[in-house]
Amino acid sequence: MSQSLERGLAVLAQLAQSGRPGDGKTLDELAAELGVHKSTVSRLLRTLEAGHFVRRVNTRHYVLGSALFELANQSLDELDVRRVAQPVLVDLNRRTGHTVHLASLEAHEAVCIDKVDGRHSVRMYSRIGRRAPVHCTAVGKVLVAGQPAELRAAIAAELSYSRKTGTTITDAGAFAAELSRVAERGYAVDNAEHEDFIHCVAAPVRRGDGMVVAAISLSVPGVLLDLDGLLALVPELLAAAEEASARSGWTEKKTNR
Repeated sequence: MSQSLERGLAVLAQLAQSGRPGDGKTLDELAAELGVHKSTVSRLLRTLEAGHFVRRVNTRHYVLGSALFELANQSLDELDVRRVAQPVLVDLNRRTGHTVHLASLEAHEAVCIDKVDGRHSVRMYSRIGRRAPVHCTAVGKVLVAGQPAELRAAIAAELSYSRKTGTTITDAGAFAAELSRVAERGYAVDNAEHEDFIHCVAAPVRRGDGMVVAAISLSVPGVLLDLDGLLALVPELLAAAEEASARSGWTEKKTNR
């Protein structure tokens, strides 16, 4: 771990331990507790303040900032959705026999946060924690399509659109059109766009306020089931996603996102 990062984390830890909530600590106090020069702490605080990890409550005292609480809430949301969705994933796997993934959005990538392996002999290379691009995966499309319009547009504009197969979407315009289709029909399709021997369908998991926090997918090697056969399982997938959403607190059938 770099020295600057280690010291920055130490500053946050010291602020988390400061007396009564909202009291904070001064530059002098932090420098003394960390055993470093005040100029070093001052530089760290400026960087942390710019990222909203700390904030000044007056001219002298610093407290933890909003970015930390946002990160904590996001982490708790993801952990909670994994816990509540797990039995739904198992049941969907039992009913279909195919590999089921649960993914969340992180830094413009889809991250696998849970998986139940298919029961057939042909195994897929995927694992919990693995990242995948959003422009060519069903879970990625669902996760981006479920974001507010401004964020959705920003993500579409910032992606590199690397080509993975002959059917991969490779430009922002085509991706934006695909996201509109996903939002309209309520599920996404990966027609051998990420790996040329795998196709996949995914549907959104929503929390109580309707925000999409995860995506559930069914993934199948083409040698076992063609795309039409997989699309026939979409009602099963949508029912599972709706059940996981209900377990996460969502009660509406539709949202305006």
